[in-house]
Order: sequence, then C-alpha cells, then structure tokens
Amino acid sequence: MRIVSLIASATEITCSLGQREALVGRSHECDNPNEVISLPTLTRTKLDKGLSSHDIDTAVKSLVGDGLAVYQVDEAQLRSLAPDVILTQDQCEVCAASLKDVEAAVCDWVGRPVKIISLHPDCLADVWRDVQAVGAALDYEAHAAKIVSDAQAHIAAASLAVPTKRPKVLVVEWIDPLMSAGHWIPELVTAAGGAPLLAEDGGPSPYVSMNDIVAADPDVIVVAPCGFDVERNGIEMATLDIDPVWRELRAVREGRIAIADGNLYFNRPSLSVVDTVYILKDIFAYFGKDAAPKPKFNKAVWRPWTTLN
Repeated sequence: MRIVSLIASATEITCSLGQREALVGRSHECDNPNEVISLPTLTRTKLDKGLSSHDIDTAVKSLVGDGLAVYQVDEAQLRSLAPDVILTQDQCEVCAASLKDVEAAVCDWVGRPVKIISLHPDCLADVWRDVQAVGAALDYEAHAAKIVSDAQAHIAAASLAVPTKRPKVLVVEWIDPLMSAGHWIPELVTAAGGAPLLAEDGGPSPYVSMNDIVAADPDVIVVAPCGFDVERNGIEMATLDIDPVWRELRAVREGRIAIADGNLYFNRPSLSVVDTVYILKDIFAYFGKDAAPKPKFNKAVWRPWTTLN
C-alpha cells in the first residue's frame, strides 16, 4: 500500500500504526516523526514567510474570502507517486490541504482507484474516531483500536490525580486577533486538572477580547498558537506584552503565563493529545501554590513567560 498524508496529524497516526514505510509523500507541515522529513513534499503555502500573527490572519481571511485555497497541492508529483490512499482533512482551511483541494488534484485521474480519507476532528471522541478511520483504511483496525484504548487509559490515569480546586485556565490559540482554544483542548484541560475558560468542549475556537479575559479572570494562561513552536511563540508574545490590559491581568501580574508548542502538541489531533494532557499537568503543577519544589520544564515544549511591567 502506498500512502500520501497531507495533514500532520494523519502522518503521526500513520506512523503510530507502524506504517511509516508505506508513506510515500507528505505535506510541507508534516514534521513528526523526524523520519518523514525525507519524503517528497506535496503541498506549499500561499502565505509569505515571516508574517506576524495579525498579517497571517489577514492573509488567510483574504484567500478564504476570495474562495481560494490557503495551500496548493502539487498535482503532478501527487500523480507520479501513485498513492493507494490519500489522507487529508475537511475541517479547517488553515490547517492543511482540504478535501476540496485534494479532490481537485485527482479529479482527472482515470483507471486507477484512489481512496481519499478525510479527517474532521472537533472533540476528543472525534480524534479517536479518526485514528480508527485511518486504521481501517490501512487494514490495521485491530492495531488502531489498541492504540486508542491505550491513549484513553493514559488520559484517564492522568485525570485521577488532579487538584481539588481546579485552576481556571485560558488556552490562547491565536494572539492577534485573540482566539481561545476550542475543539478538543477544553477536554484536555479538564483531564489535566484545570477548568477551561472561554471555549466549549467540541466547539469552535472563538475570537475573544481582552475584556472577555478580564471578566473570566484566569488563574493560568497557556499561549499555544496554532502552527507556532515555543521560539516563534516567544517572538509573537510582544503583541500581548505591550497591551496595558494584558499587563493588568491577575495571571500576568502573578507570573502564571506559559508559552507552549502549539504546533506539535496543542493543535495536532493525533495520539500526541496524551502528551498535551501531561504538559498541561506540568504547567498547572509549576504554577500551583502548593508545588514545592517546582517541577522541571522542557523549554522546547513549554516554558514560563514573564511580561515585564
């Protein structure tokens, strides 16, 4: 079987099923595990490099508003790889090549069946469903069921040891404009021992204002923008740090801000959601009043952020 994955989460799922050798192509955003980097890249973004959060948002809205895809699929190379299965998604115009893009790229193929599997995760149950859908497409149903069961058990175990008083937690999915992280993230915050703010389980990631955040009064704020690693996240934090309302938030004044790798852990609905729960637990423990000594943190995954007043 020859598999092309056009979304990072599906690439991770495929490798979790032990099918790395069956992958013959990937998207430009598929970067985990490291072994997939050598595969042919079949998509590219239409956005310029180095854009700020604000400029990325503006450019995406313009492309989507004009009916244009945010990503371009290399039709010729995709055809030359002769995949049996193409994995993509139809949830978000910004996350990866959409079902519409992929169908357009293969619509003129004749005489050869190609199975297109499109993922659409809104909540944690959907993540498990998508893992099993990929497993079924690759004839690895039993293995998929096993890794889903194991992942569910890890999250259940994590949720057993949580504080009696849950910290109120805001997870920021985008900085400018501000968005709170929805979909599966509120469930992961709850499993880690927090009380999620300004987003609903399985709901979209809503735009929020500074006034919304002031009213919610979070105990802990985790900033994990979609597609940004910790280093890029730190650069973008300047937009928040200069805002006088942000600087007056209790969580900011008391030093309970974390910046985290949104690209690998918070915005990628694969088996990595288990890691996300434990990252959140580490963050809550680090900022917990009764945490002595404070747990160590991995600067490549998350680190505390201090806004200088």
